[in-house]
Amino acid sequence: MGSADAGETRVERERLEPWLTDASLAVAVTLVISLVIAADADSSPVPGIAWALGFGALLLLRRGLPLTVLAVTVFGIFAYYALDLPPIGMVLPAVGVLYSTAEVRRTSWAVVGAAVLVAVSTFYRFDDLDPRAQLTGYGFVTELALAAAAIALGSVVRLVREIRTQSARIAVLTAAEESRAAEARMQSERVRIARDLHDTIGHTLSVASLHTSVAAEAEDPDDRTAALERVRGATSEALRELRRTVKVLREEPADETTPGPASALGLASVTTVVEAARAAGLDVDVAVSVDPASLPRAVDAAAFRIVQESMTNVLRHSAAAAARVSARVSGDELIVRIVDDGHGGSADPEPGAGIRGMRERAGLLGGSLEAGPTAEGFTVTAHLPIDVEEEE
Repeated sequence: MGSADAGETRVERERLEPWLTDASLAVAVTLVISLVIAADADSSPVPGIAWALGFGALLLLRRGLPLTVLAVTVFGIFAYYALDLPPIGMVLPAVGVLYSTAEVRRTSWAVVGAAVLVAVSTFYRFDDLDPRAQLTGYGFVTELALAAAAIALGSVVRLVREIRTQSARIAVLTAAEESRAAEARMQSERVRIARDLHDTIGHTLSVASLHTSVAAEAEDPDDRTAALERVRGATSEALRELRRTVKVLREEPADETTPGPASALGLASVTTVVEAARAAGLDVDVAVSVDPASLPRAVDAAAFRIVQESMTNVLRHSAAAAARVSARVSGDELIVRIVDDGHGGSADPEPGAGIRGMRERAGLLGGSLEAGPTAEGFTVTAHLPIDVEEEE
């Protein structure tokens, strides 16, 4: 209720403010002209004050009919002097309308109106029979200054209002852009977490599934116990990964000794993946001829995840008996290659989430990844640039 009432009050105030401004300007013009007329003791001020009220009342229409009000005011001034009423100056009655015309972006018309008034005033001053009227330029300078000040003030008020409006629009656009950027960052983070979960948990659960099958088929109690122990280890690793991810999602500070998802995991940890695959019965040969410590962290982590996901695919889909993992630096890129002797699934142009995730990892670093059957077997080859900038 409070916010609704405040909103209604604000709307009502915005509606009243223009009318109050116009009324204040009309009253001010009327009073100034009336004071000038009253200062002339040679004639009755009543007719002149009536004209002053008329000049002021015209300003109530200045927003909707600015040019009409300007024209009526100029001709009204001529009519005022034609009736031989007390002198009030040519420009003084038009100060309000000149200001208003400039304020509503009709500055050129305001200048034309002011020029006409000053020109007529100057002509009649020099045509005056009193020699003193020709000896002084005081009246001309005063009227010119009044006209210029009114037009300049109107223009300044309009410019300030436009700047405020533009600033408010820029603020709205900036807020919208920041909101879109925040949403994009959130989406990118969700994709990254989903990719990490898919890679890690998919690998550990695949290993657990294989060893569960081994345990179910084993006749030797020791073999069964060993297989179940590997299942326990794989599921424990999956749970640890889930806990680390949940900490990240909750923005809880993780222990310094506990790496978050995809952090502190690199080619140095490939042996854990390889040992799990070997325990599942896969013959894996490893040839890593690069020092992981010399690689940027992002590249090292991506290489590990690509190897991990590739080995998961081998265990799940290829029915391979052997696989080979290699990593080497060639020029300014790290080449990671995983080859197995299985069928590797189909060469479907629409890859699954695993291959798609690996390609995304490589693409985020400016690299590339190819996956498909070759003469050697199903091959995954990743080219990762090693000149990427380290994150602070």
